[in-house]
This record gives sequence, structure tokens and C-alpha cells, in this order.
Amino acid sequence: MTEPAADLLRRDADAARADLEDRFSGLLQFGTAGLRGALGGGPHRMNRAVVIRAASGLADYLLGELEGATPAPRVVVGYDARHNSHRFALDTAAVMTAVGIEVLLLPRPLPTPVLASAVLRFDADAGVMVTASHNPPRDNGYKVYLGGRIVTDAGQGAQIVPPADTAIAAEIARVPSVASVPRAPSGWTTLGEDVVEEYARTAAAVAPGGDADARARLKVVLTPLHGVGGALTKDVLAKAGFGDVTLVAEQAEPDPDFPTVAFPNPEEPGATDLAIALAASLRADLVVAVDPDADRCAVAVLDPRAHVPARGPETPQADGWRMLTGDEVGALLGSDAAARVRAEGAAPGATPTLACSIVSSRLLAAVAADAGLRFASTLTGFKWIARVDELVFGYEEALGYCVDPAHVRDKDGISAAVRVCDLAARLAADGRTLIDALDDLARAHGLHATGQVSARYADLSRIGATMATLREAPPSELAGSPVVEVVDLAAGTDDDRGGLPPTDGLRLLTADGTRVVVRPSGTEPKVKAYLEVIVPVASDADRAALDAAHHRARGRLDHLAHDVRVALGIDVP
Repeated sequence: MTEPAADLLRRDADAARADLEDRFSGLLQFGTAGLRGALGGGPHRMNRAVVIRAASGLADYLLGELEGATPAPRVVVGYDARHNSHRFALDTAAVMTAVGIEVLLLPRPLPTPVLASAVLRFDADAGVMVTASHNPPRDNGYKVYLGGRIVTDAGQGAQIVPPADTAIAAEIARVPSVASVPRAPSGWTTLGEDVVEEYARTAAAVAPGGDADARARLKVVLTPLHGVGGALTKDVLAKAGFGDVTLVAEQAEPDPDFPTVAFPNPEEPGATDLAIALAASLRADLVVAVDPDADRCAVAVLDPRAHVPARGPETPQADGWRMLTGDEVGALLGSDAAARVRAEGAAPGATPTLACSIVSSRLLAAVAADAGLRFASTLTGFKWIARVDELVFGYEEALGYCVDPAHVRDKDGISAAVRVCDLAARLAADGRTLIDALDDLARAHGLHATGQVSARYADLSRIGATMATLREAPPSELAGSPVVEVVDLAAGTDDDRGGLPPTDGLRLLTADGTRVVVRPSGTEPKVKAYLEVIVPVASDADRAALDAAHHRARGRLDHLAHDVRVALGIDVP
């Protein structure tokens, strides 16, 4: 979907001039997220010329790293159903085949986890996934994985990290012109459906055994938000024994225009309204939403504490349903993973590890300690989480979960959905729910409540200025508690959760355990603040005591959010 020149000409002159200046402001930069940007003409947009140049640079990087080695580098290429994804995948295959690289092309538009699993299955030296995940319809992207002979440690099959991103970017910059890049008319291998079937088999097997009757009784509403995950997620759930799964009809088929959602991100308000309304009408047990490339998973449940009025006449029975946060799902799946390790036992000398990003809740660390497991905190992004040694489960608060690192060294919304449904079915067999399981975690470790505040800037220079101001004069008090620790993450860390390499950010801790992590967004013109408060809960707390703890947590989070907005210079009502 490239904007026609006529549409550009019809714009206001100043807006059109600004758009043209941005399109030609330089090359779209290749980094640890690969490429991602709006479709359109110009070197600062996603288009065939930019993709051909990127594919050529990546090919040169692989050939250089494996110079003299045989056989030739092997690359798996996948794509979703966004505008131009298939074309970009074919261009990548043509460029790499022309220089002698073996290319395996996925058979059709498929979720990102299928590509990530194929990189490991075929022992590929690299993988390319053409997707913009949950970005708006106007965007597309180019995600790169490394493995095979390029990466041989715990990062095998994971997304790129420094210095590989810099080295690939340098090769892209050396491409003299798009016209100079050779492209083969054919010669790559298009994989068969067996690659999808193998992924489905392993994804369904992440929760072996289980009560077949309880799984059959679990009533699930599923939405892929117009992405490529609908049919495959439903098939995987069926293979795992969850047969009562209803797709949201309006969002079931891939549609690159995402017509029923303003923003195809399950975190965004309104994105799951149709699914929740359907769940309420069907009296379902839970809602599962996967984002458009199905690498993230969101869950909604009926919560007796949630009495949020429906948004409009289209959701008349949605009162009481709410989306679980990424931290809540991460804690549930992490606790379940720890229980599995305890039940199955660890191999002699092994140190099974739970991991999450530095901006995610500290609850997973408490779960790991209680289970006698190692815990690792990483920089933001699954490119870092996936590299943790002996990982058995990892997550980040932005709805990403890795439940099967042996087969997918990345976040995977489909296998996560299987684990969530398995946990919900086991609880339901005992007359309990996911909310009850969260209450158990609160009794064991205190109620960890998280939230977020963000400041968006039109002037990108204000991002650096905001971070500089915070470093020079951090707040002395947050939510009524004195700040007792300020850690500049730009210097790296070396604490009891393991050292972290330098990253642009600040971590603030108050006397009552409240924590705030502030960092610039890696994908948007924002500064984000990740908030967490912990409210003590007695080990024998009843429902009334838990309700009171939630009320206190909401109040403290509101107070904290106000203070953080002041610190970030955001207008406060």
C-alpha cells in the first residue's frame, strides 16, 4: 500500500513538503529491530528499493561471516499478509539466491513464530520475517534472526543484537545502488505445508497430558485482529484438546487494512471489544487475542472486581470483563513453568531460568526465588530475553511470552495461548479461575500492580532533553514515599539480578518498594515510564482483604502516575 502521487499532491502544501522532506531525509535505518516504517516512495520509507538494498547488505554480511565455509549460507524467509509483504519476501529470495545463498521460502503468509521455529528446525544461518507486527496498516518491516554457524550460543535462532546489527547496517550502506544488485528469477525452494504442520505439532505439545474433559469444556473466544494467526491458532488449540474455540468472525481473516480496529494492537483500548462482547454473549471462560503476526498474546477474563461499564451498545454485556496485563499473564505462566520444573525435575547440573525484561514486574523474580530457580533480568526486547542461558520461560510486559525456547527462541503468541488455556482448564476443573491464581500469587508474594505513563514528542530533541533533566534532577519523592535509589542504566548495572549492558534509562526505587523505570521508546517518538507498586497481602487473606489491597494499589498507582507525569513535564489536569 504505497500512497499514490496524486494523493500527496492533494495535500496541504506545507504538509506535502514536510512529507517529501521526510521521505528523502536519509535511508531508513537498520537496527536491532531490523527495518520498520511506513510504506511509500523514498529511501526513508518501506518499499522494494529499500528492501532490495537491505537484502543485499544482509547477504554480504552472511557471505563475509562464512567466507570459505561450505555449504553456502542458508536463509529462511517468511512473510505475513500486510501490504507488499509477499513482494518483499520474493525480492529477498531473488537477491540472496543470485549470490549463491540457499533460500527456503515459507509457503504462504504465516505467523512470525513459524519463521522463528523454521530457523532452528533447518539449522539456518539467518531468518528474515517481513512483518510490522502490530503497527498501523500503513507500515511494514523486516525482522532478522541469526543462527546456524553465525550464532552458536544461547542466542541460536534469536533476533539480532549488537554488534551484528551495526555490521549488517554497514554492509547495507556499502551497496552502491539498487540497480547494481543482481536478482535471480528463480532458484529458491518454497517449503511445503509440513513446515506449518511441524510447528503446530510442537506448539500443541507445550502442555502435554492434562484433563481431556476439562480442556473440551473450556469455552474460548479467539481473535487474530485481522492478522495471520487465526486459523493456525485455532488448529493448534484443537490439537491440544481445546475444541470449543470461537473465532470473532469480523476479524478472523487476514486483512492488511485492519478495518475493525483503529490500531491492531491488543493492548490498545477498543481492540478487543468485539471479542469481549462475543465472549460475554457466549458465556465464554476467556478471550485470547493474538496480534497480527501472532507473536504476542493477550488474555481477557471475567473478573469480579472489574465493573467497567460497556463502551457502547455493541458491548452491552461486557461489564466485568477485563484484559489481563502482560505482567499478570507473565506471572501466571512463569509460576506454571516453575511448577513444571519442580514436577519434572531438572537435569543434573542444570540451572533452569526464568527471565523477564527490566521494565517488567519484579513478581517473576519472587516466583523464581520461591521455586529455587535462577532468575535473569534483561534489557527490553526478546532479542535479549531469548539469549538467557538455560531459559525455560521468559516474558516482557508488552504481551510477549516464550514458553518453548527449545523450538521458538522468540516470543510466541500461539504456544502461549496453549499454556494459558491449559492453566485455565486445570483451574476450572477445581472450580477456580485465572483471577483466583493471581490472588494466590498476591498472598504468596504481595500484590504487584503495574502501569505505564508515556510522553509523545513531535520534536525528537526533547526526548534527550527529558532524559537529561531527569538525570540531573530526579524526583526526591514518588507517591508519598522518598526516593532512596536512582540508577542510571546508561552506565550498566551489576546488581543481585545480574549485570546489564548500558542502555538509555533510569531506574528509581522508593522506600516503600515502589519502582519506576524511565526510558526512550525504541520504536516510537516517546519517553516511557514503567510503574510498579507492591502492596503487602497476608498469606491467609480473604476476598475482602484482597479487594482492599487492590483498592490501595490502584490509588497508589494513580498517585505515582501523577508524580511521574509531573517529572516528565506532561500536562497534568
